[in-house]
Order: sequence, then C-alpha cells, then structure tokens
Amino acid sequence: MEVTDLPGEDQAPEVRRFVGTTRLEAFSDGVFAIAITLLVLDLAIPDSGPALDRVLDAWPFYLAYVVSFLTIGAAWLAHTAITDRLAKADVALLRLNLLLLLVVAVLPFPTRLVAEGLDDVSGERVFVAMYGAALLGIRVLLYAVDAYARREGLYAPGSVDEADAVRRSILPVVVIYGIAILVALVAPGVAVGLYCAVAVLLVVPFGELRRLLFRRA
Repeated sequence: MEVTDLPGEDQAPEVRRFVGTTRLEAFSDGVFAIAITLLVLDLAIPDSGPALDRVLDAWPFYLAYVVSFLTIGAAWLAHTAITDRLAKADVALLRLNLLLLLVVAVLPFPTRLVAEGLDDVSGERVFVAMYGAALLGIRVLLYAVDAYARREGLYAPGSVDEADAVRRSILPVVVIYGIAILVALVAPGVAVGLYCAVAVLLVVPFGELRRLLFRRA
C-alpha cells in the first residue's frame, strides 16, 4: 500500500514578509496633519452679544483646541522617534499603527464634546472622561507599537537604546492619564488641567532649554 504525504507535510514554512517604512511614515504623517487641522474647524463664538464678550465666552473651545493640538503634536513627536529608528516593518506593526491612527483621527470629536461640555454640568464629567480615554488610548497604542517593534527586532541595530527614552516617556503619561480620568468623574476642571499640563510637558523640551541656559551661563 502506497503511503502518500499528508497535506502540507513537505511544504516550505511560510516566509515572514517585511516591508519598508516609507509608506507607513508618509501615511501616518498625513493622518496626524489632518487630525490636527480638523481641530480648528470647531473654533466658534456665540451668535449674539457684544463682540468682545462673544470672543471671551468661547474660551472652552480655545482651551480644548490648545490641549488637543499639543497632545496630537506630542503623539507625532513620539511616533516620529519610533519610526525614525525602524529598520523595517511587518504586517502586524502596520495594523497596530492603524489602530493608533484611528484614535488620533477621532480626537477632534471628544475635543468638541469637552469644549461644549464645560458649560453643560450634566454632561461635563462624561465628556471629560471620554476625552481622557482617547488621550490614554493614544499613549497606550504608542507603547504597543514600540513594544512590538522592540520584541520583533524591527529597530535598526544600535537604535534600541535611543528608543528607550521614548519608552520611558510613555509609561508615566499612561499612569497620569489613568488618574486624570478618575479625577474627571469628580472634578472635571481639574482633569482638564492635568491633560493640559501633560501636553505642555510632552511638547516643550524643558531639558534642552535648561541645558542651553546653563551652557550660556
């Protein structure tokens, strides 16, 4: 009796497919740019009243815009620090990156809710917590992209140590956002202040400024 090979018994193992990072970076930069531009469309002032009062009364929209602009900018800086050190990418990394971009692209929506909710006591806590969840999601997914690239050896040789700085900056922010979301359920205004403080700390290079000042001194 002739024995035949079982299906797939002598088949070659599936070859893992890698891709370059150029299109990943270009597509990601486009999504970041569109998301940060859409924020300005929600800037508005009331339709009636003295001009100066109308401008001043729209302060929640200005605050929400600044916080979201800085947050997306900080996410873009972290994303750039990760992708600049990638030697290659695979299909799983591309999909993780898509999840990150999904949350970044949706951020203008909770931004508008927060801007409107600061004058709506009934929905303020929900909107501010929802906004914090989006900010937290961005940082968690940045951490996931970095962790996956590190685990799968996708970083260029010698660049892992440089990526450690990005990794160290992501984890503390995740913790602060988690605390801020809980605070939002009790004191939404304080939570918005925490979101703003984190955004400023992530974007402004205080370490570099300090080194420049001491160098000149």
